[in-house]
Amino acid sequence: METLAAQKTRGLNGNALKLIAILAMTIDHFTSVVHPGYGGGAGILLLHAIGRLTAPIMCYLVAEGYHYTHDVKKYTLRLFALAVISHFAYNFCFGIPFMPFKTGIFNQTSVIWPYAWALVVLQLERSENPGLKPWMKAVLYALIGAITFPSDWSCIAMLVIVAFSHYRGNFKRQMIEMMVYVAFYAAVYCLFVDVRFGLLQLCVALAILPLSRYNGERGQWKGMKWFFYFYYPAHLFLLGLLRLALHGNIGVIVGGA
Repeated sequence: METLAAQKTRGLNGNALKLIAILAMTIDHFTSVVHPGYGGGAGILLLHAIGRLTAPIMCYLVAEGYHYTHDVKKYTLRLFALAVISHFAYNFCFGIPFMPFKTGIFNQTSVIWPYAWALVVLQLERSENPGLKPWMKAVLYALIGAITFPSDWSCIAMLVIVAFSHYRGNFKRQMIEMMVYVAFYAAVYCLFVDVRFGLLQLCVALAILPLSRYNGERGQWKGMKWFFYFYYPAHLFLLGLLRLALHGNIGVIVGGA
């Protein structure tokens, strides 16, 4: 009979999932810089479809990190620090002004911003502070939704992380919640940005297979967390240099100058 230890070695651990997310993210961002806008043929759409693996996997891992971390406040502060650094790297990468809202409300900062705020929501929900009434929490949630709306993946990333945490242990419900939220995101994209790329957001469904293989283990290499914290802004900065070399100082995605 197979041992529990043997069962845990099967499937994909957290490090493997994060590596898939990093590769998919790099392909997606590289494609956006090399082929600006929303044109291109089937090959370009395929590369962007691969990129849709990233957000669901990272949202899942943030929710898992919230469950496993020994100090959720430090975890939250790390993500906010990364969000601040990544704001400049992300906007430089895609030619978006550093000062928000000069070019609209979409893609004004990186996806790390809603990741960090998702941890704030989860802590608010767990809070037993008697002075924090239910209506106060509702107002705070609405404000956080508004604060995260202008970012990459909008408030959807925050909502998906919260849903993953709520339904932890019920994989089917987690995936249903994810697809419902992403359907709203796709609809907004279709209405205000581009129909093809709006429908492309539904390719987040590709992430269901690797997520279903998650074995609940972090992986042996403990440095993956710090590697991601370094890699995320670093690859955006390098792609920003590539953008300048190829196109000059122009925006390459919606929200760009």
